[in-house]
Amino acid sequence: MFDWIVSLLARGGYVGVAGLMFAENVFPPIPSELVMPLSGYLAAQETLALIPVILAGTLGSVAGAVLWYWIGLRIGQERLKRFARNHGKWLTLSPEDVDGASRWFRDYGWRAVFFGRMVPGVRTFISVPAGVARMPILPFLAFTTVGSAIWTTLLAYAGYLLESQYEKVADWLNPISTVIVVGIVGYYIFRVIRQSR
Repeated sequence: MFDWIVSLLARGGYVGVAGLMFAENVFPPIPSELVMPLSGYLAAQETLALIPVILAGTLGSVAGAVLWYWIGLRIGQERLKRFARNHGKWLTLSPEDVDGASRWFRDYGWRAVFFGRMVPGVRTFISVPAGVARMPILPFLAFTTVGSAIWTTLLAYAGYLLESQYEKVADWLNPISTVIVVGIVGYYIFRVIRQSR
């Protein structure tokens, strides 16, 4: 199914790893749960080296997160409040919710950024509220980098240990991703129904 990922990593090396992890953060259907374990497998085969694989994966991941942070920054709190005022019914979001979320994010957002980078289904979009809340860029980069480094290290090392069975990492993590996404969608539907009543 993802033969093109295998081909790109084999041809592109570390640049391919960084590029795919950047794309994974911008376009979620590209799974880091496959990219990094496959990169770890290639390191076990001595086609690549493990530490540069982890560094390249982290760099690509952080670059993608910065792009989403910038998008959140461009949207801004006031524009998001106007959008919530006009279309908030379907977002189950009010201007007051936006204010409250921004206050919370300014106080505790580093935890969301740090831990969110390691949660499938959340890691791609956690940067947007950080940008909307105007979280200072240096703490954002620090917590994003550390969280991304932990995630890429775990995935790459798992692939390094499993070698030709690297795809098992994705098999183990896919049910977790599914549960998280279903939970988010379920919570959204619950809020829409409650608000319409």
